[in-house]
Amino acid sequence: MVFKKTIAAAATAAALMMTPTTANAASQDEQVRKLDIMLMVTSLRCRMGSDDFQPQYRKFSASHITALNAAARRLESGLVARHGQKGAKRALDRISVGMANQYGQGHPWLGCAELKEITSDLAGTKDPAVLAQAADELLGPAPRSGGRWARR
Repeated sequence: MVFKKTIAAAATAAALMMTPTTANAASQDEQVRKLDIMLMVTSLRCRMGSDDFQPQYRKFSASHITALNAAARRLESGLVARHGQKGAKRALDRISVGMANQYGQGHPWLGCAELKEITSDLAGTKDPAVLAQAADELLGPAPRSGGRWARR
């Protein structure tokens, strides 16, 4: 239960820091939420090795808590408007569980060392646009060429 609340709070904050247009606000909020979940899940997976990045993830989460919480609130509000209160809860659960399942065995093209470096870099910035850019580049099935984060 605490795990789900932490994921929801982090994703909400990330999404809220961004200032997207109404048309793509939900998708950007969802992407920021997914970025946070991916980093949290992979930090748990990597915690036993030499590239444990849970301290960096905690710093990232603390640095961006306002943006993550805001994004989560906007995402939830949009889902409530579309699906009602119960439907929104189910949709949020599907997002969280889907991300946990997707990244539970690791990131498809980044190892723990790269994720540690990226998380540390993200923790050091206050720019909410960076979260959206990182989500766009890091959540795909393969690295995107020319990106700031995907070139690692």
